[in-house]
Amino acid sequence: MGKTMIRTRRLLTILGITMTLSTGGALASDVDGIWALKSGKITVRVSECGDGICAVIVGMREPEVNGKPKVDKENPDPALRKRPIMGLSILSGMRRSGDGEWTGYLYNPDDGNTYSATLRQRGEIIKVEGCVGGILCKTKTFVRAN
Repeated sequence: MGKTMIRTRRLLTILGITMTLSTGGALASDVDGIWALKSGKITVRVSECGDGICAVIVGMREPEVNGKPKVDKENPDPALRKRPIMGLSILSGMRRSGDGEWTGYLYNPDDGNTYSATLRQRGEIIKVEGCVGGILCKTKTFVRAN
């Protein structure tokens, strides 16, 4: 094998590894950022968490009640009912399940329940579907805010 062929193979190997690494990171980070619920009720920050993604509430249309921060009053655990909703993690255990798709869990502070969830990203829109028993589902749409 000539020196030129060896160099070409090395270059192609390096390019292949580089493309694989950069694509893997880009796929996970495409969803990273600030997203606002289409209704404007909440804004969340989606970010990488371990080998998946998570979302934390970073903004609310009505963050207070009677001058006090809204709290997680519907939580089934009495010890957690006084924690503020601002900063609360609502998506957890979200693992990639397809192109632009993650599955995991959604915590809804409005009712204190945790649902199985799927997040689907298409460009500047994400749709989060929460389901009970895989049959009763509700979808919320978020738009990129940053």
